[in-house]
Amino acid sequence: MDSHLIQPLIAFLISTFVAARAYRRKSLDFSGAIAGLAVMTLHIAVGYRYGAVLLVFFFTSSKLTKVGEDKKRRVDPEFKEGGQRNWIQVLSNAGISSVLVVVLWTLTGLEDKCLDSKESVLVTALMGGVIGHYACCNGDTWSSELGILSDDQPRLITTFKPVRKGTNGGVTKAGLLAAAAAGSVIGLAFVLVGFLTTKCTYDVALKQLFVIPLSTIAGLFGSVIDSLLGATLQFSGFCTVRNKVVGKPGPTVKKISGLNFLDNNAVNAVSILITTIITSIACIYVF
Repeated sequence: MDSHLIQPLIAFLISTFVAARAYRRKSLDFSGAIAGLAVMTLHIAVGYRYGAVLLVFFFTSSKLTKVGEDKKRRVDPEFKEGGQRNWIQVLSNAGISSVLVVVLWTLTGLEDKCLDSKESVLVTALMGGVIGHYACCNGDTWSSELGILSDDQPRLITTFKPVRKGTNGGVTKAGLLAAAAAGSVIGLAFVLVGFLTTKCTYDVALKQLFVIPLSTIAGLFGSVIDSLLGATLQFSGFCTVRNKVVGKPGPTVKKISGLNFLDNNAVNAVSILITTIITSIACIYVF
């Protein structure tokens, strides 16, 4: 078999197994499983490191979504068993990175490169964008899923006033720490797999360790941006009938914060885009 076909075939087989498993466990609905199969195959086929950070994000976020389901069910009006995600949510969390890895494919083929601006500024920037993308995704998910379980009183990030749990833009210390930890896990996965798949000079290889603190900052930064957007451009109100914080205005809903301009998927996409761009630029200077 042609060596250029082996990695895409491995990518398809791994992605099929993961997507089918996620569908059975209700982490993804049918449309989400199909979209997940496509983006996972693409990431792994282009580079094992890109597949690794996607899978780390997917598995950790899916696992954390299922932690404390009873408590989340009481708070979240849109709660779904298993945290089931559809194709829109999959693409809002993986669409930008999919574009980046396609561009990387055209520039490098299937050769795994080190972060090294001296060799290629563009490739380094694109790789940095993928890191920032998943650091943001993972940071936002860990922050949300663990923050809502915290006993801390959430505070609106724009005013620091106490708000109800589930309010968009509400933050806790536990949530922010979780975001930073989530970013560091993405960086660690990228670095460890990279040591196995890349061939760099000693100095360049050693410098790859800077990915870990950089992704830690990206995870925290992405979570903060997500919270700022949620507090200002995403509506939050308290429904007196359902006795829950909801994301849409209504006759029985008292406004807490934000404009009814962006929904949760749009907030995720914008915060990911901003974090991706900032991390991409940072990698050019760091590496």
